[in-house]
Amino acid sequence: MSESLTLPAKSAKSAGPAGTPGSRVVAVLRPAAARLGTAVLVLLCTATVVFFLVRLSGDPVKVMLPPDASAQQESVLRHSLGLDKSLFSQYLDYLWGLPRFDFGDSLFYNQPVRQVLADRIPATLLLAAGAFVVTLLIALPAGTIAAMRRGKPADRGVITAVLVGQSTPPFWIGILLILVFAVGLHALPASGYGTFAHLVLPSVTLSVYSVAVVARLLRSSLIDVLGSDHIRTARARGLGPVRTVLRHGMRNASLPVVTVVGLEVGSLLGGAILTEQVFSWPGVGQLTVQAIANRDFPLVQGTVLLFAATFVVVNLLVDLSYGLLDPRVRNSR
Repeated sequence: MSESLTLPAKSAKSAGPAGTPGSRVVAVLRPAAARLGTAVLVLLCTATVVFFLVRLSGDPVKVMLPPDASAQQESVLRHSLGLDKSLFSQYLDYLWGLPRFDFGDSLFYNQPVRQVLADRIPATLLLAAGAFVVTLLIALPAGTIAAMRRGKPADRGVITAVLVGQSTPPFWIGILLILVFAVGLHALPASGYGTFAHLVLPSVTLSVYSVAVVARLLRSSLIDVLGSDHIRTARARGLGPVRTVLRHGMRNASLPVVTVVGLEVGSLLGGAILTEQVFSWPGVGQLTVQAIANRDFPLVQGTVLLFAATFVVVNLLVDLSYGLLDPRVRNSR
């Protein structure tokens, strides 16, 4: 009899730590270890593909030397750049430097690639952060209002704006904004970098597509959640529509939205290429275009790997956030 009474106590004691904060952190971080190998494999495949593809663009020596350069001059320059080695030897040297973040020296800037990237990354991060803030400030209220006013003029207006935003090329939006606010109204600078005024037009241009995607998904998710039983119960208890949406609806609708927002963060960095070109923004996007035009193999490889690493890290963080937002996801792992 005494043994039968002590068994539940032991089981309760053993089950207790599972609900501690430390165990929840372990449950959230455990998938990170499983996905770390996949992330490294993705980056390795990306590095390999970009290494061989960039060499299909042509010989950089032809770009660096004048047209009337002799064959001896080309040979000397090719040897100094290490391009006279076999392709496999260059590939091994490239892979050997990756764990040390050594991407080689830029052929055009004659500096280490990581130094060139470090000089340009702050500008791109600033532009992406500005676009991200604009996305959240517009998309979250627009998607929420559209879901709460489903079928009404406000909802139809948001849907129309979403369709326009998703189908309009960003570079065309940038040119249009320049014509209106810089050329026509003289309210904002058309290009440049350094002040808040220079950041406005590029941030809005870069955020248009993200605003459309996030607002559309939030509207769909909230519509599904607002029709569930717990929302009807909350309304029956006397909660107003706004408090019901903010307190009960947003969290349940946030999981797919967080996924898209995380992906859009990576897209903002990658999509900055065209935006930086339009507004002469001195970031990694503009640097990538210049590196491709100059056939700067190490610099192209470094910029592509930077964008790939950004996507991998953001996706990993988004995946880990699932367990924090929804305990059902954490418990199913």
